[in-house]
Amino acid sequence: MAARCLLYYITDRTQFPGEEQRRRQALVAKIDEAAGAGVDYIQLREKDLSARELETLAREAVRIVSEERRQADRQGQTATRLLINSRTDVALAAGADGVHLRSDDISPREVRRITGLVPESTRDRFLVGVSCHSPRDVGRAESEGTDFAVFAPVFEKKDAPGTKAQGLSALHEACAAKIPVLALGGVTLENAAQCVEAGAAGVAGIRLFQENKIEEVVRALRAI
Repeated sequence: MAARCLLYYITDRTQFPGEEQRRRQALVAKIDEAAGAGVDYIQLREKDLSARELETLAREAVRIVSEERRQADRQGQTATRLLINSRTDVALAAGADGVHLRSDDISPREVRRITGLVPESTRDRFLVGVSCHSPRDVGRAESEGTDFAVFAPVFEKKDAPGTKAQGLSALHEACAAKIPVLALGGVTLENAAQCVEAGAAGVAGIRLFQENKIEEVVRALRAI
């Protein structure tokens, strides 16, 4: 039996309409929707917020994910894990499940050193994901103790048409690594199966989740 397709929702509140407070409310509602639908990972990626603002938002997201986790545990289902973009300190302070590192961020080894200073219960469950833009990046991430890699952009993105797509061949090469590799960048319900066929353990996206009903997205992608 093939492993199920892993799903990774990456947030961006600036894509929601309205003023800031309304956007944050829409984002929190979307996080709740994603966790309730059984998305595997959520990355809180609100890069423009101050550390204090990000931590406040992260604590709210942690609360939501934790509530859904208790329900998932009772039903014997896999629970959603919440990661914070780049900020290991915020992730630890808010009680998130991990951190997602940029390709030019500190190394996963450095994150492991930092988490070595926190209680064992937190350290053992703390995830580290890394953004990668070449098969070589994925290999390096694997050697540094990353839990999973996000390979991007696989396809041309409609909001960045000038960005060179890596393509399915490069994705296939990257998926030779022994860690899960998730496909990102221009991934849609129509082309997600091609990513899985190329070897991806799953797919990641912003618009894929924010512009659709997540329950329907999950149902469609779990059927791959």
